[in-house]
Amino acid sequence: MPKAPAKGRQVIQGIDVSGGYPVEYRFSHARSGNRHLMVVFANLFAPDDYGWATGILDNLRSNILWIRDRFDGGNTYYLCKDMDFAVESSVIGLISKVMSSLGLTPGDVTLWGSSKGGSAALYFGLRYGFRNIVASVPQLRVGTFVRDVYPDVGRHMLGEAMPDDNVRVLDAVLPGLLESGGNPDAHIYLVSSPQDEQYSSQVEPFLGLLQRYRNFNFIFSESPFISDHGKVTQRNTPPLLGIAYLLVEGITPRIGLTRHRCEEPDADKSQIDAYLKSTSVMQNSFAPPVVTVPAADGLLPPEGVHFAGRAPGAVRVSIWENGAYLASAPVAADGGWVWNRDKPWSTGPHVVRLFSVDANGYQSARTDVRFTVSEHAVARSGAHVMNVSAGAPATGY
Repeated sequence: MPKAPAKGRQVIQGIDVSGGYPVEYRFSHARSGNRHLMVVFANLFAPDDYGWATGILDNLRSNILWIRDRFDGGNTYYLCKDMDFAVESSVIGLISKVMSSLGLTPGDVTLWGSSKGGSAALYFGLRYGFRNIVASVPQLRVGTFVRDVYPDVGRHMLGEAMPDDNVRVLDAVLPGLLESGGNPDAHIYLVSSPQDEQYSSQVEPFLGLLQRYRNFNFIFSESPFISDHGKVTQRNTPPLLGIAYLLVEGITPRIGLTRHRCEEPDADKSQIDAYLKSTSVMQNSFAPPVVTVPAADGLLPPEGVHFAGRAPGAVRVSIWENGAYLASAPVAADGGWVWNRDKPWSTGPHVVRLFSVDANGYQSARTDVRFTVSEHAVARSGAHVMNVSAGAPATGY
């Protein structure tokens, strides 16, 4: 049944049972005739075991296939349950059927994931010849990692006793692909960080092998806002999405080895603040207009509502309501101003916002006038009013 995630993209949920393990998926059709498929793998803490499925990818124009990593009740890195790699066969079977049904080739596909999902994107991309691989903070020694860090996942994948031989097999899966030079033309985009506690054991030892790939791109993120593994992808989501938008349009950017560190949280902002203050159109030293009529929180009739007040030093008073420009009242030499609207007010509460403008175009702080319009209110008699035609809107509100 179609399901709309956070931003409204229509999603179809299904289960492929043609392989050794049922594979649950979500799929969303491409927009605007796009001929690309984005395959998304999940990290360990992804809600419902689907990765990047909160609406963050909704504006991509490609087809999107989210694959759930839940096989016999546990996570598998999309590889194996009790060292039975029929999980992998089932997953690639699903991807191949979707790709074939769309009339696409591996050259029209991007594999995408972070952490566990990044490992899966890297593995399936290299193993099965897909063109684009985007992997943020993957683990490349999968066996050791699940045994030592997530033993529940380790037991599910390696077997209850997690024997060393099985650990060594899983540890060799990704490094073996890299050493063999599998899929040498793949466009690989890897994100990692020295602040990731897993970097020294799971990524750094394999950078030499990755650099053999002619289309290897590496974002080495040294942001001071990164404190641990989980923050790396979070901090790099904007550049990752930028890459995604290009890849699904058939554009493969070359960014090479890039150090991402253009952040300075403790930068001295005094000079720019001083400049902005000196050139701001709003001057704190310029008094806001005073409204003498109508009285605050008054009950007023729909017609004949008279506005008056003082704005010394201003040439006009700009009048707004709900972000809409109403009028501009000229200020006399003695600082007085008056305005009367030339059409009735709607009944109910009103908040009219005013600010003064001087001869140089500087604006004062704002003054709010609150009142309620009622058919039962009576206009004040004998009040002098002045109609002012609305001119060009003043800048700012």
